[in-house]
Amino acid sequence: MFESFADFAGHSLVTARQDRASGLKAIIAVHNDNRGPAIGGCRILPYPTMGDAVRDVLRLSRGMTYKTAIADIPYGGGKAVIVADPRRDKGDALLEAMGDFVESLGGRYITSFDSGTTMDDVQVIARRTGHAAGFLPEAGNASGSTALGVYHCMRTAAERVGGSASLDGLTVAIQGVGNVGERLAHLLSRDGANLILADVDTAKAHVLAEATGARVVDSAAILREHCDILAPCALGGVLSSATIPELNTRAIVGGANNQLALPEDGARLAERGILYCPDYLANAGGIIDLHYQRSHWDPVVVERHVTSLGETFREVIARAESEKRPTGEIADSIAEERFR
Repeated sequence: MFESFADFAGHSLVTARQDRASGLKAIIAVHNDNRGPAIGGCRILPYPTMGDAVRDVLRLSRGMTYKTAIADIPYGGGKAVIVADPRRDKGDALLEAMGDFVESLGGRYITSFDSGTTMDDVQVIARRTGHAAGFLPEAGNASGSTALGVYHCMRTAAERVGGSASLDGLTVAIQGVGNVGERLAHLLSRDGANLILADVDTAKAHVLAEATGARVVDSAAILREHCDILAPCALGGVLSSATIPELNTRAIVGGANNQLALPEDGARLAERGILYCPDYLANAGGIIDLHYQRSHWDPVVVERHVTSLGETFREVIARAESEKRPTGEIADSIAEERFR
């Protein structure tokens, strides 16, 4: 079944489970576990078809392999998806059944929260498995570390395109103000950036705009807004052959996964002279946070490690310019050197 999907190649394990009693329909994908057990969040979405769910989990798990490698932590990449409406179908029975599914893999996959799940949900999953992460009380929400990593990569981008790492006075457009986008907006507002916000939840966007002095626009229109840095922080696939020609930005640094619709879209951005921070580098702060939650929690060490993502991006930029290759290809090469 899974072999027919283009992104199946290279995966160590792809498995599905259906539990009629709880309503669980789930897929777990382990892309690579050479560096250690696979880690990645559990996403709950009402996918139109099971094929859509398979495509999503395969692509996301592959991205997690590159993310854990570029973050230089001892894990491989994995992901889980549950086909359900999180607003209507999510309950303890479904989450506990997911915990049983994770436990059945004997530690090959470690789960956490993602779109459609929360820290509280992961705690319910953890009732049935010891292979869950992200709810250490003293750590708080790992999304804060994700936003901090995006912020430091933005500082590197600002230095490259504007000559200074300061974000004061720069215009940053954030598409999606969920867990990561909201926290990022507050960090940028503190630094004096001019913000443009968009979210499908327009009420939430307007509340955040009042707190940060931002301007709110339509979720699709924000990709065409004139800005110094564009931050995709919603779902993936927003940078494509259709949208890239319409972009009015100098750099792209965001928290969303799989921002490129196709791998070749990285070259399209480079041809337009738009500096792109590979998404799995920009948003690696959260997985760094989970690593320390599972080993030895020290907020100073965590912040230092997350801050270093900006230095990694600087290395990627230098190699991209030297080798005349897109930044995404360079980041892939660095990650592959580590996990292969």
